Formats: sequence, C-alpha cells, structure tokens
Amino acid sequence: MTAGPLTIGQLAKATGVPARTIRYYERVGVLPAPGRTPAGYRQYTDRGMHRLRFVRRARALGLSLADVKLLTATLENGARGAVRPRLQALVRVQLSAVRRQSADLRLLERDLRRTLRRLDARRHRDRSGACRCLEERDTPTPGPS
Repeated sequence: MTAGPLTIGQLAKATGVPARTIRYYERVGVLPAPGRTPAGYRQYTDRGMHRLRFVRRARALGLSLADVKLLTATLENGARGAVRPRLQALVRVQLSAVRRQSADLRLLERDLRRTLRRLDARRHRDRSGACRCLEERDTPTPGPS
C-alpha cells in the first residue's frame, strides 16, 4: 500500500513500466484515466498500480493489447468472476502458439545445423563458380518403388 496517490514517475518506478507506456495504455483504453490534481498532474492509487502490474504481466505472457483491453474492461465493469475463465482461455491459446513456435524453431535449428555442416564440408570442393551452398543435399532421394 502506498501512503497516498502516486505521480506517473512514481508509478513508473514502482512497476517498472515507463511513463510513456503508461500514457499509451491510458490513450488506447487499456488503463482507465487516472484522477488529476487541480494543476492537471496524474494521480494513481493502489488500484491503478495493481491494474498496471496486471497489464504488464499479461503483456509479458504475450497477450495482445486487444485481449488485455478486454480483460481490463471486464475488471472495470466489476465482473471480476468473468476475468479468470477469459484469462485461462487466452493463456491456453498463447501456450499453444508458443508450442508451435518452439517446434518451428527446433526445425529451423536442425536446418541451420545441416546447412552449416554442408558449408563446412564443401569449403574447398565446389569450384564451379556457382553458389549452390544453400541447396538441400541432405534430403533423401526417393528410391526405386
């Protein structure tokens, strides 16, 4: 708990989110507009700090701004019970996407290793002048049927 309202600089320091990002989140509707002093300075409460931490964590998990906006709007409307099932569904989708990307990266790594082996093995062999260094030679050729 804070002793009182926070400025945007204090909120940025407390959450690790840059002030310009906080302003952007407010502008696009991911965060509600904070209260203001008579001089127009933003004032953030503990609730605002918790909401920003929620947004930061959701973004760190790879959730889109549109998804985060939907979740925070649900929180703002007081439907906290609806957030957990939506968040679970979004995290499941994100996990599936990450697993697909991981599989794709493993395939890419395998292809890069094979290409590097071919490049190392052919360093002095091909003197034809043509650059065939990225041709796929490791793929098995179909045998007689």
